[in-house]
Amino acid sequence: MTDEAAQAGPKRLNVNLSGQVALVTGASQGLGRSIAEALAANGASVALVARSADKLAAVAAGIRAAGGRAEEFPCDVSKGEDVQRAVDAVVEKLGRLDILVNNAGVTRDTLLPRMSDEEWDQVLTTNLRAPFLFMRAASRPMMQQRYGRIINVASISGLIGNAGQANYSASKAGLVGLTKTVAKELAGRKITVNAVAPGFIASDMTAALGPALDEVVKARVPAKRLGEAWEIAEAVLFLASPSSGYITAQTLVVDGGLIG
Repeated sequence: MTDEAAQAGPKRLNVNLSGQVALVTGASQGLGRSIAEALAANGASVALVARSADKLAAVAAGIRAAGGRAEEFPCDVSKGEDVQRAVDAVVEKLGRLDILVNNAGVTRDTLLPRMSDEEWDQVLTTNLRAPFLFMRAASRPMMQQRYGRIINVASISGLIGNAGQANYSASKAGLVGLTKTVAKELAGRKITVNAVAPGFIASDMTAALGPALDEVVKARVPAKRLGEAWEIAEAVLFLASPSSGYITAQTLVVDGGLIG
C-alpha cells in the first residue's frame, strides 16, 4: 500500500440509495448514529428514531450539514401505539419506507441468580419486542410497494452466549430467530430480512474498560483489535442496498473472527 493510500484510510462502500427512505432506531448515538450517517451519505432520506428528541436533533443537524436529509421522530420503541404512529408519520412525511434498521438496544448485565424480573423485562422489551413492533408496522407499506430491506442488529452474544448477559443473549438469540421467520414470510413480496451480529466494537463503553479489554481482545480475537462502528454500518449498508436482493434470513457476523 502506498503512503497516500494509507493516509486516505479504508475505502468505503458506495451504493445508490437515492429516492429511498430509511428508518433507524436507536439513532441518537453510537452505532445507530453511524448507521444513519452511512445511509444518508449514500442518498437515503433517514428517519431518526429514539427517545431523546434533543440527541436526535443533533444527529439530524450533522447529517444535514454533510448534505444529507434526516428527520427526527422521537418515540418510545417499547410501545406498540407509539411505534405505529412513528412509522405512519415517516410514510406520511417522507412518502415511503424502504429500509428499516432495528438497532435500539439496552443491557442490564448481572449473573442469573442476581438478575431481577425488571432487568430481564427491560432488556427483552427493548431488544426483542421493539424490533417485532417495528417490523410489523413497517411490513405493511413495504408489502404495498413490493420492496423492502429490514436489518436487525443482533450480537454474537445471541449466538454463543455470554456470562452475565442471560437477558441480553436471550434477546439477541430471539432476534435471530425472529429475523429468519419474518424473512420467510416476506420474501414473496421482495422484502429481505437479515441480521448483523457485531463482536467487540469500539465505543464509549469499551473505552471505559481500558487495558483489561485490550488484553481480552488480543487473546480472543484473531484480528487482534476492536471493530469500528463504521465497519458495522458498512455491513448494514450492504444489506440495505439493492445488490442484496437474493440474501435473506441470514445473520452476518462482524467480529474479527472471534467465533469462527
